[in-house]
Amino acid sequence: MPIDVARQQLAEFAAQIDQRFPDLNVVPVCADFTNGYELPPCKAAVRKRVAYFLGSTIGNFTPPVAVEMLQHMGELCDDDGRGVLIGVDLKKDRAILEPAYDDAAGVSRDFALNYLVRLNRELDADFKPEQFGYEAPYNEAHGRIEMALVSRCQQVVHIDGVGVMFGTGERVRTEYSYKYDPGEFAALAEQAGLTVMDVWTDHDRLFSVQYLSLRQSADRNKKWGQDT
Repeated sequence: MPIDVARQQLAEFAAQIDQRFPDLNVVPVCADFTNGYELPPCKAAVRKRVAYFLGSTIGNFTPPVAVEMLQHMGELCDDDGRGVLIGVDLKKDRAILEPAYDDAAGVSRDFALNYLVRLNRELDADFKPEQFGYEAPYNEAHGRIEMALVSRCQQVVHIDGVGVMFGTGERVRTEYSYKYDPGEFAALAEQAGLTVMDVWTDHDRLFSVQYLSLRQSADRNKKWGQDT
């Protein structure tokens, strides 16, 4: 059951999966996964239901919101051994993190400035993107990258007829990206009623895929750092 808010892209993706795996029952669900949603009943018997959360999207949410999302994922799965398979970006050196979010080619910068382009197009705003810079410093105390647009000058921007003043150097936060060490994410999962059962990482231990379960197992084996 792939879930996404973009209905057309979701339908196209589901059709591709259905064509590639004809024996797989693909049921697309158009929903905002940041809000409460329900899944349709399965036509066939289900032995176990697992939620798979791609990439490291969980890092884009503040810890309290991340806990709520993990809890909801667990509630959507089966009572017996429900599971969540999730990508979690790990903490690493600032010298690795900051260039990844403020790359030399300017891809991240252009992505952030596109917010202003969309505001101009969809909310009748008059932003001048060239009058905004882009920064993505790593806040070590909070364990997160803090992406922001920065006004290069004092300016007034109109959004749907309402004037908004920006001072020189004023920052507009666009996104967070939290990083976790294995113990921190295990504690986050516990708040959601889930237990980390397994962790797989790349050879350099920069990224992880983790399997969480509601089932409490006294003899579970946490395989920290197992290479994929």
